[in-house]
Amino acid sequence: MSILTMTLMVTLMPILTPNKPTRRSALLGMISALALTAVAGPAKALTADGAKKLVDAIVADINKVIAASSSEAQKIKQFEKIFVRYSDVPTIARYALGVDARRASSAQMAAFTKAFQSYVSKKYGKRFREFIGGEIEVKKAKKVKSFFEVKTIARLRGESPFEVTFLISDRSGRSKFFNIFIEGVNMLLTERTEIGSMLDKRRGDIDALISDLKKIG
Repeated sequence: MSILTMTLMVTLMPILTPNKPTRRSALLGMISALALTAVAGPAKALTADGAKKLVDAIVADINKVIAASSSEAQKIKQFEKIFVRYSDVPTIARYALGVDARRASSAQMAAFTKAFQSYVSKKYGKRFREFIGGEIEVKKAKKVKSFFEVKTIARLRGESPFEVTFLISDRSGRSKFFNIFIEGVNMLLTERTEIGSMLDKRRGDIDALISDLKKIG
């Protein structure tokens, strides 16, 4: 399975109809996590070809983890390493926290970022086995305004093929994957909505959110 596949798989959280259970929905979440950004080589002008190669690399790394004979716990740890390597975790975490990030102290943001990183890795990493046998094919890349859009087709067992689009930018100085759309569903926004709901249930207590994120999984 490719990294994209894995991301996809993890993201398809149970959100769709009973006919299309959890896997497609699950895709929503994971890509959001890993897919929220990826890092590639030294800073240089990003091109459509460079953006496509970045997604190819993500997919290749995930496939290695999926194909390995390691335990689920080991796979989750490997996935977290991939997430950290290819993603702008601080940016993703800040976006997920939304407007509440403005009132968080630097210490709280650091703690939330670390907890969110672990939470996302466990959340999506546990779905690895579900997607064994699937694949993601990178199709084409094109420039859209100040970033690049890379379209892929995901093929999972028992599911009809569906489109997954990665948005990649080099504004940080390195090529990074900052968002993903699965069948038109915005993953970044999905993660923000979920974290916002969790924070609301804790009456806006960021420390309580951080503490609970550490326990999840």
